[in-house]
Amino acid sequence: MSDKFILLVEDNPDDVALTLRALRKNNIANEVVVALDGAEAMEYVTGTGRHEGPATTDRPEVILLDLKLPKLGGLEVLRAIRADPRTRLLPVVVLTSSAEEADVIASYDFGANSFIHKPVDFDQFVEAIRQLGLYWLVLNQTPQVHR
Repeated sequence: MSDKFILLVEDNPDDVALTLRALRKNNIANEVVVALDGAEAMEYVTGTGRHEGPATTDRPEVILLDLKLPKLGGLEVLRAIRADPRTRLLPVVVLTSSAEEADVIASYDFGANSFIHKPVDFDQFVEAIRQLGLYWLVLNQTPQVHR
C-alpha cells in the first residue's frame, strides 16, 4: 500500500462516489480506503476487528471524516482517535455537509486538524478536494511516528 493513502469515513454512497470522482478529476491517485461507519473507521485505524492483521499497521496520511455516521458518530470517532496514543497524531479533516457552528466548534474541541463544509456545487467541491489534496498529501509534513 502507498505510504500516502486516504481513509474516507463516509456512509452515504453518493458522497463516497462524489469524493472519489473529485479526487480522480484532480489527478489525486492515492489509494482511498472507505469506512462506511464510525466503528469500521476505528477498527481500521487501530488494526482491530475485521481489519486486524499486518497490513493494518500502515496509517493513512489523512482521514476525511464525516460527522453524521451510523454506529459511532464522527465526533466520537475523532475523540477516540485523539485518545489513543497509536492514532492521536493522525491528521483528521472533518468533511461534512453540516455548516452548524456547534459542529465546527466541537470538531476543533475534539482535535480536528481542519473542518471543511462540503460545497453543494460539484465544481466547488472539486476545487475544495484539489486544495485539500495539495495541502494534506503534498505540502503538509506529518511525523513519521504515526505511520
